[in-house]
Amino acid sequence: MDDTTVKTYRLKNLDCAHCASKIEKAINEMEEVEEAVLVFTSKKFHIKAHHNDLLSEKILKKCTDIEPDVELVEEKNENISEKESEENEKSELLLIIIGAVFLGAAMITENLNTIASLVLYIFSYIILGGKVLKSSIKSIKQGRIFNENFLMSLATLAAFFLKDYPEAVGVMLFFRIGEFFEDTAVEKSRKSIMSAVDMRPQTVSLSEGDRVIEIPAEHAVPGQIIIVKAGDRIPLDGVVEEGQSSIDTSSVTGEHLPENVNPGDKVISGCINLNGLLKIKVEKALSESMVTRIVNSIENAAAGKPKLDRFITRFANIYTPVVVIAAILTAVIPSLITKEWHKWIYTAVTFLVISCPCAIVLSVPLTFFSGIGAGSKKGILFKSGSSMETVRGIRTVILDKTGTVTTGKFTLKSVEIYGDYKEDEIIRFSASCEQFSTHPVAECIKESAVNHGVSLIKPEKVNEIAGMGIETVLSGKTVLCGNEKLMKLKNIDISSCSETSGTVVLCAVDGMLAGCLKISDTIKPDSAETISKLKSRRINTVMLTGDSKTSAAETAKETGIDSFYSKLLPEDKHTIMKEIREKSGAVMFVGDGINDAPVLAGADVSAAMGTGAEAAIDAADIVFMNSDMDSLWKAFVISEDTNRIAKQNIIFALVFKLAVMILGIAGFANMWFAVFADSGVAVLCIINSIRILKKKY
Repeated sequence: MDDTTVKTYRLKNLDCAHCASKIEKAINEMEEVEEAVLVFTSKKFHIKAHHNDLLSEKILKKCTDIEPDVELVEEKNENISEKESEENEKSELLLIIIGAVFLGAAMITENLNTIASLVLYIFSYIILGGKVLKSSIKSIKQGRIFNENFLMSLATLAAFFLKDYPEAVGVMLFFRIGEFFEDTAVEKSRKSIMSAVDMRPQTVSLSEGDRVIEIPAEHAVPGQIIIVKAGDRIPLDGVVEEGQSSIDTSSVTGEHLPENVNPGDKVISGCINLNGLLKIKVEKALSESMVTRIVNSIENAAAGKPKLDRFITRFANIYTPVVVIAAILTAVIPSLITKEWHKWIYTAVTFLVISCPCAIVLSVPLTFFSGIGAGSKKGILFKSGSSMETVRGIRTVILDKTGTVTTGKFTLKSVEIYGDYKEDEIIRFSASCEQFSTHPVAECIKESAVNHGVSLIKPEKVNEIAGMGIETVLSGKTVLCGNEKLMKLKNIDISSCSETSGTVVLCAVDGMLAGCLKISDTIKPDSAETISKLKSRRINTVMLTGDSKTSAAETAKETGIDSFYSKLLPEDKHTIMKEIREKSGAVMFVGDGINDAPVLAGADVSAAMGTGAEAAIDAADIVFMNSDMDSLWKAFVISEDTNRIAKQNIIFALVFKLAVMILGIAGFANMWFAVFADSGVAVLCIINSIRILKKKY
């Protein structure tokens, strides 16, 4: 019996991104744990383990060994209010202000009373650094010294030893200010990202007979009727029972063109009702509705860490000890040669302040988190940071035809007539045969009959032949409506028909071919433009379809697709995808049908159209909620921007830190510079990370 389960915790009081990576590593080293992923931006800890229910205390012990003040809260029991968060911020800010006041007083009295000034410096240091010193002492007891609290404590105490009191306290002050702004920036960034996608309602208006009552949204169950007024957001997935309106789907799909809805139409949560009052029958509870699926996708997406994130985590584990060793060597070797102990110890202390890699470790996951949020605003759901990273390197995109390149809605292109029949008669015969079918082609023929003003004939007899078509008796005439196989089965001569394969419907009356209806799938308006944009990036495009070669060739020519494979079975698509990957490297597959699910699962990165089957959506790495081909292009652009910003942050942080180290050796940089190289650079990287949310795509 498999006792492996996945639990999600939120870590409270986790302030250090580097410590977060250490915690993740420590939990992954536990024998019972299969996988542990800690997302610093959301403070969520996803743990897949054996006997997970029994591991909470052991996991907490591992966490507090690294970050002593950490609390482990299981997500389902979490109750962290905005008010509590604001109160913590205020108390932190108050301590910083009080410490700054004491520091100012100490500097003013320095020339008046040395002892009083020293006492004030000590008070100020305790107020500002007490928390840091306490954490560093706990770290030392647990044998873990390479964290920012220990390094900052060592640096500032060394400054005290060198009698640089203003600098020691001032550096601690700016360190706490930097931490405060860093934590605030991360939290504001997370809220900004989540507020852009979190459309979950607090309450819904439930209709009960003649009265309307407000109930918590999570209490609504399928089958109940809810009321949505004009201007309100649709809270739950359902079907319109009463009313007519236009709805704005842009917050879910990114599509700004309003959609008209009438009784019987399905509506998804998150969309805005623009005008009329709607009564909606709930189909899915809040936990299963689209709004919740979107939020879960965004929050959980950060758990799928890109390779760049994992590399930076490994790099940070090497970087910090190397800088600390460099600091020790800087303090000892030049001092032994020059006898200038004060100068080189001070330089070494500067190195210690710089050595914390938080700016680097924090900025990469936050950048990908922001990129995921930016995509969701355009109706593009990246299910992981790794899928976003992979998209950037794709050189071949494989596209399913129906529902991806085309709309999946068939139209009657032309009618070929044989004998003495008229076009309307062929449409009447064919539509009358197909009037009880729900197949998309049958719907197309019936719609054509309506457009031509043709009335249908009630069949006297109906015989459906699986995979071939229908045999009926209409007004005493035996009518066949179907494909080439049906005609051959009934010995109908079809040699006069110019095209017998692909999406065509043949109609025979009393043993003679009467007409041929040529059906075509409508190409999406943005398909050709999207293919052209992909070509501009030197991305090769391949189309796979079960349609005829003629139909596939026409679609490929009209859209500019480089190559195609036609008349394929579902299993053929998977085989061809593997062949293309062997020749061209990593591939992306885009589809929408349930028969695309195996291919989606097997691609290096896969995307599903949001209007497609749920199996395809679940199997895909990326979901295009609006089903526009343009979303494919936007996915590439967002991926490119996200990866570029992540690398910008890494280069900026490393170059700045290295520059301060060199300036420190040269005697031009002090600890104030070092503090900015640590906390200041982290804040700048955070600001750079979230700018992607403001960019228009």
